[in-house]
Amino acid sequence: MVNCNGNIQENSTIFIDSNRGFLFGDSVFETIKVLDNKVFFLEDHYFRLMASMRICRMEIPMNFTMEYFETQILNLIDTFSDSNSYRVRFSVYRDSDGFYLPKTRSVQFIVTASALNSDLYAIAKESYEVELYKDFYVSKQLLSSLKTNNKMLQITGSIFADENGYDNCLVLNDEKNVVEALQSNLFMKTGNIVVTPPVSDGCLNGIMRKQVLEILKKIEGIEVKEASISPFDLQKADELFLTNVISGIQPITKYRKKEYTTEFASDVLKRLNAKIRLS
Repeated sequence: MVNCNGNIQENSTIFIDSNRGFLFGDSVFETIKVLDNKVFFLEDHYFRLMASMRICRMEIPMNFTMEYFETQILNLIDTFSDSNSYRVRFSVYRDSDGFYLPKTRSVQFIVTASALNSDLYAIAKESYEVELYKDFYVSKQLLSSLKTNNKMLQITGSIFADENGYDNCLVLNDEKNVVEALQSNLFMKTGNIVVTPPVSDGCLNGIMRKQVLEILKKIEGIEVKEASISPFDLQKADELFLTNVISGIQPITKYRKKEYTTEFASDVLKRLNAKIRLS
């Protein structure tokens, strides 16, 4: 079942030959975790979606409140019974004729969901090796920080990782700084300093990134910075870990000949789950 503009139905009935999200990537989306009918980080997802729509000059309907956003997600989840944990994609696309110039700015949305095996967050893989992906680069601009339908870099990077036996790849911007992984934000710990690239470097303005930054700033003895990371910095780090709303935190254990510890990331993961339980 899918939720198409508020209607729960078996399929979207969207015709891709005239859909701007398919033809031009004229679409933004949120990937959301729902557990026991609770939308994780609801407010952050809603306001990021609204900001993305404004940046892309989409018309936001008057009824598109945070309560409406939450209701559309939960209405779909209510039709499932195979799990208590779900991955939800909330996609908004411009509904208009035209070529690069749309004739109207109005939008429609579709919500899809699939069951997850895990409830709270856990480290998915004990061994996790990454490499740099250098075929294409992230532009250091505002559009790079949005979740849009243009994900060709992430797709080709994922194929490269799969073909070469890596668990993931780290992505560079056009200044050759490391900005993120293919589907996650990046954190680097060196001594008592934890660094994550600033959104201005071109990384995704991640929801889990925000949660982890808030947790890190409360850990005594840890200095938190948002600063550019060069490939050379990776070799000097004690720990590297990745974050997103579906997997939570994934420590990196190997990059080229460098192997990393995972104790700090594991501690942050425990703090994250404790924060979720209390919220």
